[in-house]
Amino acid sequence: MRVMQCMAGAKHGGAEAFFTRMVLALHRAGLDQRVVLRRDPAREKLLADGGVAALPLAFGGKLDFSTRRGLRRELARFKPDVVLSWMSRAADFCPKPMGQFIHCGRLGGYYDLKYYRTCDHLIGNTEGIVSYLIEQGWPAERAHYLPNFVSAAAAAPAERRALSTPADATVVLALGRLHQNKAFDVLIQAMRRLPDVYLWLAGEGPLEAELRQQAVHLGVAPRIRFLGWHEDPGALYAGADLVVCPSRIEPLGNVVLEAWARRKPIVAAAADGPKSLIRDGENGLLVPVDDVDALATGINRVLSNRDLALTLTQAAHADFLADYSEPVVVQRYLEFFDKVANARAIPGSVT
Repeated sequence: MRVMQCMAGAKHGGAEAFFTRMVLALHRAGLDQRVVLRRDPAREKLLADGGVAALPLAFGGKLDFSTRRGLRRELARFKPDVVLSWMSRAADFCPKPMGQFIHCGRLGGYYDLKYYRTCDHLIGNTEGIVSYLIEQGWPAERAHYLPNFVSAAAAAPAERRALSTPADATVVLALGRLHQNKAFDVLIQAMRRLPDVYLWLAGEGPLEAELRQQAVHLGVAPRIRFLGWHEDPGALYAGADLVVCPSRIEPLGNVVLEAWARRKPIVAAAADGPKSLIRDGENGLLVPVDDVDALATGINRVLSNRDLALTLTQAAHADFLADYSEPVVVQRYLEFFDKVANARAIPGSVT
């Protein structure tokens, strides 16, 4: 089995981080693969350190003919059975297979399917995305649910002194792009109702200056640490007491899975992704989207009840091991590649 993976993502992001994890996990599983990605020295080094060489291409605009030529050249050299395109731009750049290989697109959101017209199969990382594909006219037999996995590797807790946090402080952790969809403004408002709590906010994005100003205006800035993007946030999870996912829009919510894997209780707003993962009161707490009071109440409820926190983390970790751990998800991908490669390709189209 030969698989070419194409990634045209941004410098940082959940899909980009999962792509790196998946490529390295498939390499450890012995898959023969070729990786083509948008130029990113940091990501290329992470892959190289794990034993995977990647071909960097520009993945620019419509007039970027060099990337198209580069892809065609690599396809001719490698002769893959399956091409897996990550992000719509990668799928759009990939030439029509014409029976030479099976082209699969992987979606982590509700994207316009016009960019995936050359695909034979589409993967959604949530069942909600798969339902969306079918609703948009994509054939159900060629729409597949394959979940993400996250790392559960042990990590030493982040040193609180280095993060200007008292050793005995209660710490909640939030991670993600500093964007409107992530609703970190709601979490910062909730900090006014959590007077003894420190917030570690790990991420980068266009709203950073605005969020910092909001924290100052609300008088909570002394208890908030803006930590920037962390490629490996394991130490942050290990050092936190609770994880929060306040997103307004969240198709999946890798943060939920990461909290489960690290045995940390999580409180999340009931966006599509967290709502599909969390059974409220069993493996996490759900609160209404954009509800400051409910978010603060949920956080306080877990932090003030150790028995509840333990119950949530035990159930959550069991769910992680059963459905979202590396061995489980890697095996599902390998079985998927084998299935589609051994079936006759049907040209993809959107009706």
